[in-house]
Amino acid sequence: MFSLTPVLVAVVCILIAWIFKNADGNMERRKGETRARTKAQPWVDEDLKDSSDLHPVEEDADDWQDSEESVEHIPFSHTRYPEKEMVKRSQEFYELLNKRRSVRFISNEQVPMEVIDNVIKAAGTAPSGAHTEPWTFVVVKDLDVKHKIREIIEEEEEINYLKRMGRQWVTDLKKLRTNWIKEYLDTAPVLILIFKQVHGFAANGKRKVHYYNEISVSISCGILLAALQNAGLVTVTTTPLNCGPRLRVLLGRPANEKLLMLLPVGYPSEEATVPDLTRKPLDQIMVTV
Repeated sequence: MFSLTPVLVAVVCILIAWIFKNADGNMERRKGETRARTKAQPWVDEDLKDSSDLHPVEEDADDWQDSEESVEHIPFSHTRYPEKEMVKRSQEFYELLNKRRSVRFISNEQVPMEVIDNVIKAAGTAPSGAHTEPWTFVVVKDLDVKHKIREIIEEEEEINYLKRMGRQWVTDLKKLRTNWIKEYLDTAPVLILIFKQVHGFAANGKRKVHYYNEISVSISCGILLAALQNAGLVTVTTTPLNCGPRLRVLLGRPANEKLLMLLPVGYPSEEATVPDLTRKPLDQIMVTV
């Protein structure tokens, strides 16, 4: 009986060694996968990560009993068009938006502020999770502030192009003839910076969950682009990677807001050009089941 003890001890030692070896191997593999993901996406910006949570944990649930459960419902007002008119309107709207292009050559000619007010009001009609409306549109017209924004963005963008974005992304952008120099940030009469509110505040000062804040604000940005095109103005969608915190401080925005997008807005300059690109046909973007 006791003569088997050394054998059992040896088996146990081998088993323990095998377990630790596999644990170390799994840990190294996980580290390798993490490094691979980091290497594959070096351009990820913390401000652009979606912080929405399907099942957020609410603090002090008793404080939420007075939410807007008793919102009155009213009759829905709807305009229904004859079928031919629907087809005509949808075709005209498509043709209008099909002319939309990303324009990087923007005139310094001033635009009516009433138009800017209206397009932002249009963007504010977007749907949002639980109607939290988690967006803030910061309109910048001051020349000094615009130039400070340009300095911050160009400083970070140079690093992005040279180090963070990776060779493939930079190569893909060559056909668009874009780089870290952003003259339009000075020349465009208006800059619109769109911030997502990752959370809000209730009347009692408690944090208020903003459901699907990233998706909600993104939808709002799409409506804003359509409204600008409809008004005869041009822009280029920019996501200044790694610039969010500095721009947030410059513009005096609170910590619960994160920069999602920046739009320089104005008229195209006389020498404006755009890449001769085509869009995918309908059969490549739509599937009918």
